[in-house]
Amino acid sequence: MIEVSALTKSYGPIEALRGVSFHISRGEIVGLLGPNGAGKTTILKILTGYLQPDEGTILIHGLNALEHPREVQAQIGYLPETAPLYPELTVQSYLQLMADLRQVPEERQREHFSAAVYATGLQGHLTRPIGQLSRGFRQRVGLAQAIMHQPQILILDEPTVGLDPTQIVEIRQLIRRLAQHTTVLFSTHILSEVETLCDRAIILMNGEVRADARLSDLAATSNAVMVLSNAVLDAPAALRNLEGVRAVETFRSDDGFPAYRILGDSAMGVELCPVIYDLARSRQWALRELRRDVRTLETVFNELATRAEVAA
Repeated sequence: MIEVSALTKSYGPIEALRGVSFHISRGEIVGLLGPNGAGKTTILKILTGYLQPDEGTILIHGLNALEHPREVQAQIGYLPETAPLYPELTVQSYLQLMADLRQVPEERQREHFSAAVYATGLQGHLTRPIGQLSRGFRQRVGLAQAIMHQPQILILDEPTVGLDPTQIVEIRQLIRRLAQHTTVLFSTHILSEVETLCDRAIILMNGEVRADARLSDLAATSNAVMVLSNAVLDAPAALRNLEGVRAVETFRSDDGFPAYRILGDSAMGVELCPVIYDLARSRQWALRELRRDVRTLETVFNELATRAEVAA
């Protein structure tokens, strides 16, 4: 559905994008995740034709977006961070204007209008001026205009920024409903947003893709955590000698007991917990806890951020 290859973009001496490549398949909900200034908005503006890249190619449904911008834009619904609204217009007048601008055929406008209004829950607000709506409902109007022409791809830039907790939940639920019929790419710097909505995340830092994987794959790890009732002086050395172990980290558990994070070599494919259990039993260690180490998206993000700082 979307193929991005070696995308670069500079603003004077500032490199906003450095060889960004990724692909998105039909029906996916993909979160473009990164800190402020990572290049997320630049990518979305290039995908939607608002900016031209310095180098790289973009294919949307097999069409070159740089050579056929109008044809590609007809397949995309776009909600920028600041929704393009006219506060003096009523919701109905504004959406009718968007249908005309999107060149929805007149005989199909009623169908498209009704579908967009009911999808976004705006049926009780059609006669109200947009300027009198709450921030959450203005965001709904922005989403309604983005799907008015029933696009195959929906691109959203920070769709919940500035909303209160209740409005955030409502917009997330709305995006999830829209994704049943549309491929969705949205940018955010909110980790919980990606965990709630997405099966896959593209993590962008300093204009480069640092990770691109399903959330389950990002969280997967071959590491293990062992907690003992008493400190054992030779435990780190004994653990390091196990097959498939590349390093051992010592720390204190939340309740103050000696703990060890055993880092596995994923290339060797060794399941560490059974091996560690056998070692602990043979050494008669007082084992309190033994589990596979699970990484959260926050852990992955912080690891990548730390590496980016070191590289810089």
